[in-house]
Amino acid sequence: MRVDPLPVRRAGAVVTVLAGLALTFAPASARQDVAPAALAGAAEAAAKLPRLHSLLVSHRGTLVLERYYNGTRPSRPANVKSVSKSVISALVGIAVDRGHITSLEQPIADFLPEMADAGAGKRAIRIVDLLTMQSGLESTSGRNYGSWVQSRNWVRDAVRRPLLSPPGTEMDYSTGSSHLLSAILTRATKQSTWQFAQEALARPLGFSLARWPQDPQGIYFGGNDMLMTPRQMVAFGELYLGRGRVGDTRVVPGSYVDASFVPRGQSRWGSDRYYGYGWWIRDLAGHPTFYAWGYGGQFIFVVPTLDLVVTTTSVSTPSPDRQGHNRSIYRLVEDEIVKDIRNLVIS
Repeated sequence: MRVDPLPVRRAGAVVTVLAGLALTFAPASARQDVAPAALAGAAEAAAKLPRLHSLLVSHRGTLVLERYYNGTRPSRPANVKSVSKSVISALVGIAVDRGHITSLEQPIADFLPEMADAGAGKRAIRIVDLLTMQSGLESTSGRNYGSWVQSRNWVRDAVRRPLLSPPGTEMDYSTGSSHLLSAILTRATKQSTWQFAQEALARPLGFSLARWPQDPQGIYFGGNDMLMTPRQMVAFGELYLGRGRVGDTRVVPGSYVDASFVPRGQSRWGSDRYYGYGWWIRDLAGHPTFYAWGYGGQFIFVVPTLDLVVTTTSVSTPSPDRQGHNRSIYRLVEDEIVKDIRNLVIS
């Protein structure tokens, strides 16, 4: 898979700058006319998905399609579930750049007193191992999730789980790993993860993040349950499309964005899915695609070769048709958006 960093192109037309973000939002009354005819099929296909709440498409910095379904409003924040992990990853990159964290190689035990009595194996876990889901610790996701979030101390519970493989060797998806990153951010920056996110990420992007749940010790949930509106999700995707820059402002180091999009591990859920620093990686219609993925159908897709960002929000509660819904979103994005935008660019 090709993962070379690619230059970001912007349309030659004059765009509206929203707090430094070069992203055009067409007036609501005109938005249907602004969307290219090539995306009419995407809007029609999306309307047939009963779990879907929103579909937004930004091409070359312009929001060319914005649709809301099943009673959802543009201003309504969505529980983006594990999209939160990609946001936490961005905050880690900023924290390293600002010197709050020495490097991604720094042992997590430097920040976690809960590891005072941990053995040498666990003390070898680095921040990069949490970012890439290669801590070696037993996962707190899947069948272990319920007992973990019901524990009295989420950080302590996560680090006391057995070490199943040497750190940095095997990928095992775990929400606890991202929550440990939130605990590290809290202690390294000496402010809550929400406060740091507000100042270092949301404010430069021109919005305010709603507060989201905290663990029993008051640490903001690091891997789940963040609240974002679909337009905020687009803004975050555009930030990564722009290699961490908003207008003339550098928010996330460009080198960190590039490194985030390099495959570090392979998903057990599919041989075509890889994982970087809190971002999933796969090909869609022959284009390297990097995406934040949340339970139930919350997605931010970034396609640098097409200067494209696509976001979806959906019902986030458990349902037997959840996996089928996810597959429908992948097909929608690949067949009705990526392919059609590619054909539009080529023509």
